[in-house]
Amino acid sequence: MENIKMKKINLAIFLSGTGTNFLSLSKACLDPDYPAEIKLVISDRECIGYKLSKKLKYKTILVKHLNNAFDFEKKATHLLKKNHVDLICLAGFMKILSPEFVNNWKNKILNIHPSILPLFPGLGTHKKAIASGMKIHGSTVHVVDENLDSGPIIGQCAINIKSKDNKKQIEERLKKYENILYVKSLEKYIKTFHNVENKNSLKKVEKEYNKIIFSI
Repeated sequence: MENIKMKKINLAIFLSGTGTNFLSLSKACLDPDYPAEIKLVISDRECIGYKLSKKLKYKTILVKHLNNAFDFEKKATHLLKKNHVDLICLAGFMKILSPEFVNNWKNKILNIHPSILPLFPGLGTHKKAIASGMKIHGSTVHVVDENLDSGPIIGQCAINIKSKDNKKQIEERLKKYENILYVKSLEKYIKTFHNVENKNSLKKVEKEYNKIIFSI
């Protein structure tokens, strides 16, 4: 019997930084067997990731936070609907989305955070891990909810913290593994939750898969 390929979902990337996670996702999406394709990239500033996206010929829109988050979210919502986006991936996006926006896209926004949540939400996670005497540190891919760096965890990765490690060394060593984590977590999420027709409860669906956890 001939295998029927899963239809790719339409993905939007929100970014604010260097675009390393965006680049890893874009490479994965080029694989015909990967269940997503990037339809839209939105950046809130003319960062390295924004320039990279334009160079790679993605539909790349600059939507700046001018006076308040409402203006950004209104414009972003219009673009997301216009481009028939199914799922949003935050990839180094440095703005907090409003509860209204998150609820309008409930269970359709993923984020990658540079800590092993629930440890160290917010900024400065590498510095916090060193100051706390942590022996391991890592990254988490999770579903975005109304709270900061909260929501159901899809996957995590971890590295050892060496005695002489500084913030920069941890960041550089962790980055390549979190790039892998985001690709694997997104694929797992699409195949186990996003394509489930009866989405009454994310917690109910969470029982159908194990979190992606690996350590280096």
